[in-house]
Amino acid sequence: GDLVWAAQDMRAKGFLVGGTAGRTTLNGEGLQHQDGHSLLNAIAFPNVRAYDPAYAYEIAIIVLDGLRKLYEEGETAIYYLMVGNENYTHPEMPAGEGIAEGIINGIYKLNQKDLPSAKAKVNLFGSGAILRHVLLAQDLLAEKYNIASNVWSVTSYTQLRRDAHACE
Repeated sequence: GDLVWAAQDMRAKGFLVGGTAGRTTLNGEGLQHQDGHSLLNAIAFPNVRAYDPAYAYEIAIIVLDGLRKLYEEGETAIYYLMVGNENYTHPEMPAGEGIAEGIINGIYKLNQKDLPSAKAKVNLFGSGAILRHVLLAQDLLAEKYNIASNVWSVTSYTQLRRDAHACE
């Protein structure tokens, strides 16, 4: 934390990548890498934009936006990206309006499952390492309980919170 404050005092800008998200297979550095607390700590730093992307296209959108803002527009910020080490298939970016903007702002609708005569419809949220399990939960709710749902990929709870405060 002190090094991040020092970097902000020096008006450093760029990208900081957290290499192991959630409970991983890379435990050599200890338990500090298994609870995702880095994203919580990032809330304390006003110039840190913390993201927890689940898919390669989310990372690409965030990095491209960061490069534009930092080096074309001259903003001073540190982009913190939590990334994982699990092997899984990364889908292509969904088609539709506002996906890239949603990724940058912190949330976008990833998937929708409508059911005829559904008992209810719920919204499910997930980010980073947990998002694939949220999609599995969506299938389970539909198949076993006849519940329709939307799945939202939350790329940044921090950005959502900051944008909410900016709107007040």
